[in-house]
Amino acid sequence: MNTATAILATWAGGLLIYAWRRGDGSHRRGTQQAWQTVRRTLPLLIVAFIIVGYVNVLSPQSLVQTWLGPNSGWRGLLLAEGVGMFMPGGPYVIFPLISALYRNGAGLGSSVTMITSWAMLAVISVTFELPFMGWRFAAVRWGLGLVFPVLAGAIAQVFFGNL
Repeated sequence: MNTATAILATWAGGLLIYAWRRGDGSHRRGTQQAWQTVRRTLPLLIVAFIIVGYVNVLSPQSLVQTWLGPNSGWRGLLLAEGVGMFMPGGPYVIFPLISALYRNGAGLGSSVTMITSWAMLAVISVTFELPFMGWRFAAVRWGLGLVFPVLAGAIAQVFFGNL
């Protein structure tokens, strides 16, 4: 058990005790909703972790190091931005996947760029953004957003790695 798991387990236990002490059945309803979330999310997690396992085993370390490694420079950061934009899924998919690439030789800057790009520019988000916010908003956000992932990765490389 790592620190994050211990902290989350403590929060969950505290909330369970608080809900139980209320005496209104909140603890049962909370547990039922938690179980529904597990049932919905578990298949996604299993598939995501299978993909991560195969990425770990099948991604050639030399190829990852060449294209996304610490010495890939600006080319690696720009590629990482593109990869991050097109990565599907939520954090349970993205973080283990980028972690696998990082362990297989992707540089710190490229990894930071991928995560930042996914968070700011995920292509899937445009399908939600356009109907609610409109073309102008999306264009401005994307125009500004294209700069920041590469900038974040470059800063990470300069201060904590090689660029």
